Amino acid sequence: MDVLVIGAGIVGLAVARVLGRRGHSVVVAESEGAIGTGVSSRSSEVIHGGMYYPAGSSRARHCTRGRRMLYEFCRSHGVPHARPGKLIVATSENERATLEGIAERGRANGVEGLVLLEGREARALEPNLACIAALHSPETGIVDSHAVMLALQGDIEDAGGAIAFHSPVGAIRRDDGGWRVEVCGDELSFDAVVNAAGLGAQAVARAVEPYPPARIPRQVLAKGSYFGCLGRPAFSRLIYPAPMEGGLGIHLTLDLAGRMRFGPDVEWVEVPDYVVDPGRAEAFTHAIRRYWPGLPDHALTPDYAGIRPKLTGRGEPAADFVVDGPAEHGLPHLVHLFGIESPGLTSSLSLAEEVADRLVGAEA
Repeated sequence: MDVLVIGAGIVGLAVARVLGRRGHSVVVAESEGAIGTGVSSRSSEVIHGGMYYPAGSSRARHCTRGRRMLYEFCRSHGVPHARPGKLIVATSENERATLEGIAERGRANGVEGLVLLEGREARALEPNLACIAALHSPETGIVDSHAVMLALQGDIEDAGGAIAFHSPVGAIRRDDGGWRVEVCGDELSFDAVVNAAGLGAQAVARAVEPYPPARIPRQVLAKGSYFGCLGRPAFSRLIYPAPMEGGLGIHLTLDLAGRMRFGPDVEWVEVPDYVVDPGRAEAFTHAIRRYWPGLPDHALTPDYAGIRPKLTGRGEPAADFVVDGPAEHGLPHLVHLFGIESPGLTSSLSLAEEVADRLVGAEA
């Protein structure tokens, strides 16, 4: 098939790579001038273990499988990554049960190596840590996400595919058994279309005729800010608090150079906004000192912010990934991806195979 993938974030690139390797002709349409400029460029760059998500959910399935695939991809393509592991910590007794629930879900999801630790055992691993208990996840890692996307782009091009930059997509309609797509004012024909537009996925779906508008889920924007930290790293592992509404809490991550950074928090917004408010450092400091009392005064510096394309908002249960394909909406050779937020990076290679399977299945 001639396939158009809309969006050159990590999921769109992963989908295009799989399709190209399976012999399809693939073009990726990207409205910006480079790969991964949206959601994919503003994450924690964490390879997640897979213990947070309900058993049987799309997130759980793709996170655990995608993690294993991503580690192998990094090894085979020379992508910088590391596996320092992480500690999810309880700083009060009422959070101990939360850790036990996360451990139980993780084991149900097939996450390897999870161990519940008492506070003294956790502090033996990380002497600067304050907690009464912790869940150790040795399979959690970090990765250079841009290097992953460059490697995906290389595989796409090796398979004969191409990425068209500065190519926003307009109207999409059925025509002679395929799809006519407006790209940069011209109409082009494709056999199949994959909507992996991230923050723009709902807008792309509204441009598809005759895709039912009632199937398009609402989009809720959650802004997450990150702060860097001055000084030498105080930890050798990632440190996560018990999860909070809308996210996993203000956690400590490490980049591949060992630099500490903290975030994201959750700020519900109406429009994308990537400015980090320095005033949020006070709330960050309070949250961080629950598990790292030794955080020095004035050590936090504004770093960057990202927007998560959520499908549920404040006070609502987190939604699963939505992959809406021909079996669901009845239109051949069309797949929409909605709400692909964390753990989208970790899940990307596994999620891409599901998308490709659905397109091929529809063709058969």
